Amino acid sequence: MKICVLGAGTWGTALARLLVLNGHEVVLWSKIPEELDSIETTRRHPNLPEMEIPSGLQYASDAQVAVSDADMVLFAVPSIYVRATAEEFAPFIPEDAILIDVAKGIESATLLSLSDVILDVLRQRRPKMTWSIVALSGPTHAEEVARDLPSTIVSASVDRHAAEAVRDAFRNDHFRVYTNEDIRGVELCGAMKNIVALAAGISDGLGFGDNAKAALMTRGMAEIQRLGLALGCQPETFAGLAGFGDLIVTATSVHSRNHRCGVYIGEGLSVADAIARVGQVVEGMNALPAAKALAAKTGVEMPIVDAVDAVLQGQDVRETVIQLMQREPKHEGQRFRRDVMK
Repeated sequence: MKICVLGAGTWGTALARLLVLNGHEVVLWSKIPEELDSIETTRRHPNLPEMEIPSGLQYASDAQVAVSDADMVLFAVPSIYVRATAEEFAPFIPEDAILIDVAKGIESATLLSLSDVILDVLRQRRPKMTWSIVALSGPTHAEEVARDLPSTIVSASVDRHAAEAVRDAFRNDHFRVYTNEDIRGVELCGAMKNIVALAAGISDGLGFGDNAKAALMTRGMAEIQRLGLALGCQPETFAGLAGFGDLIVTATSVHSRNHRCGVYIGEGLSVADAIARVGQVVEGMNALPAAKALAAKTGVEMPIVDAVDAVLQGQDVRETVIQLMQREPKHEGQRFRRDVMK
């Protein structure tokens, strides 16, 4: 197949490499020609120094050239640039191409998932055309995929054939791909888990230990699932690779920008300084406004999301933790069954 990868960040470049090694014709696109020149010349990505890029990878900074005759078009730009990128490529995407989104987020202005953002743009620009779209998401840090370490991911779409086509294009001996029809749930997990990873990082930065982090991860996923069920998602998704799987790796890994940013905040850095020290996009920051808006819209209680937002707005971190711990006692799971012994 011919596959166009939009975005020469770590994830886009790691996936482009994987696809070339799988035998596909791959074009890597970036708006910044100098970025592509550097990668092509050195065959290295500056943030993935251990990864050697195959000589067969092609490069293009022109949208029409990049996407010409593509069988699949993969959006790997940061979440805040997905709409603008879709606008730029809308006139040129082949009508039979399968669209793939690997960015993780919710558009704050519209509360649309990123796959819906892409389709929204294309339907406005080319209303007579229809495209199948797939969300590819799971516990897959680029740093490990780039080294061919065993990884698993989910290809999610309401179009089974599209999900399976993407599965077959990406899978190999070290990259296993599952399919799932719950694209809304998969994308919601991908966006919301970044906020919980920020919370876990803040906890680690404060020195609170494993107990606190485990509690934040578990109760954070409970919040994500409550929101997802209110939005019509499938409950099984939250216990799967795109749910708990992705949360575990994002909230614990040294490769996680969101966790690392949280650690810096917990250690006392300002939000701006923490983001600057990470040096790359921290998607949890971008997801917070949408998470707050969706919680308000659905009436779903999300105290950990609220706490992270309060800290980022300047509230004292330790005072915020005390407020979380002193919340009204709750019951976990099903309510007590009375008189079961009678």
